[in-house]
Amino acid sequence: MKKIIEIRNLSYSYSEGNVALDKINFEAEEGERIGIVGPNGAGKTTFLLHLNGILRGKGGVKIFGLEVKSANLYTIRKMVGLIFQDPDDQLFSPTVFDDVAFGPLNMDLPPDEVESRVREVLREVGMLGFEQKFSYHLSLGEKKRVAIATVLSMRPEILAFDEPTANLDPGMRRSLIKLLRNLQMTLIIASHDLSMIEQLCTRVLLLNKGKIMAEGSTSEILGNKKLMEENGL
Repeated sequence: MKKIIEIRNLSYSYSEGNVALDKINFEAEEGERIGIVGPNGAGKTTFLLHLNGILRGKGGVKIFGLEVKSANLYTIRKMVGLIFQDPDDQLFSPTVFDDVAFGPLNMDLPPDEVESRVREVLREVGMLGFEQKFSYHLSLGEKKRVAIATVLSMRPEILAFDEPTANLDPGMRRSLIKLLRNLQMTLIIASHDLSMIEQLCTRVLLLNKGKIMAEGSTSEILGNKKLMEENGL
């Protein structure tokens, strides 16, 4: 298997002095599905934001061997797609088509290729036919699917999700889990939804107060009741 994420001694503190990540070491191989779990304030979102350089702390982060630094951000952000917890943070164009086309247009692709990609990814997320809908008129579940489509249109090799099932009703949650299960790329999923992590991920990283408390197979970590209780899960 090909190593595609390498993190060495990564630390990050916010301006008010809160330590969000403390000497994190982590690796991921191509095709893995990894869950990032931990209580509120554990550093899960901060961890994800380092994968494509939105945040940059002390230590080393490499994606496909490329160091996450200013000179490499354009390339890295095409390889690592990040889907935020709130899809409204990701959808800002008038229509669904405009939102999904935004990335490919900024890659200077020809119009017919942009249109082809938009239709392809909307079909993949079950939203084909919504191209001219206003994004702000969609349900939360529909918005999450479109947010995923905006990233898939860039054809990334790694997808990082922040709480993908948050605030969804049971039906929409099941539908989204099915969608994620069918995605054919490396997945990094940060979530409190341990049942979803159990269904989708083969490996789990447990964070608490910015430190890695445990790492191992999903069954090993989530099945350790004492470890879960000690870490607020």
